Amino acid sequence: MQDFIFSNDFSRNIDAMIYTCGYENCTPGHSYGPVMRKGYLIHYILSGFGIYKARGKIYHLKEGDAFLICPDELIYYEADQNTPWTYTWIGMQGIKIKGYLERTSLLEHIVFHYGQDEPLRLCHEKMFEANKLPKNRDLIMNSIMYEYLYLLTCKFPNNQISINEKKSDYVEEALNYIESCYCDPITIQDIADHLSINRSYLHRLFKAYTGFSIQSYLLDYRIRQACVLLKTTNLSVRIIAHSVSYADPLYFSKLFHQKKGISPSEYRKQTQQNLPI
Repeated sequence: MQDFIFSNDFSRNIDAMIYTCGYENCTPGHSYGPVMRKGYLIHYILSGFGIYKARGKIYHLKEGDAFLICPDELIYYEADQNTPWTYTWIGMQGIKIKGYLERTSLLEHIVFHYGQDEPLRLCHEKMFEANKLPKNRDLIMNSIMYEYLYLLTCKFPNNQISINEKKSDYVEEALNYIESCYCDPITIQDIADHLSINRSYLHRLFKAYTGFSIQSYLLDYRIRQACVLLKTTNLSVRIIAHSVSYADPLYFSKLFHQKKGISPSEYRKQTQQNLPI
């Protein structure tokens, strides 16, 4: 199999997505780092040997082993000089990914072993095949990602009951509520009331788990949905503004310009002409 790399450079506040995957047959001593990554990556070793340095430890790895790279952690890995490894990787990002991985033991135990678990191994292969599709590639790749995450929770479950689990549930429920109701003029207080928790507490939880204020995320989500409508429909800016909860199209246009640097009309024009934005 030839080396291949897929990379998807989206804003990191997308809820959950595959942002990179690949396969590499390394040369002796091939190394990567020291570096910090922006998402969560899992490398699975198909053959050979190598080392992984993270969190002040050095791990000596072989066929069947896997290692997790977490965002903003300094890492380094290197192929063996005599029998270099061949590995495949899946990279995930988005504000929901940490919560999904917290359902596993992998955030605490960043080196693990697939063993003979064929469904897990197949997820990597299915990513390769999905990468070849001429269109709607993102849909199938993200569907494989969810299958992969589910299999990880089954094989490497987090059996520790923690208060963090409930906190994560609050954030997940807030995200779901925003996704369901963003088209209505909901406020942060509405979200807190829906969860039956204090607004300030919700703000702290959301910021801690996602890196964003909930107000910022709600605005970003509405603007992203507006971008979809601008690109895929001929609806007027006024109707699109109403569709993402803004009764005043001028106010919507002002917010859109603050986020995207151009007006909604100009954004539509550039996307229709396939110009870079």
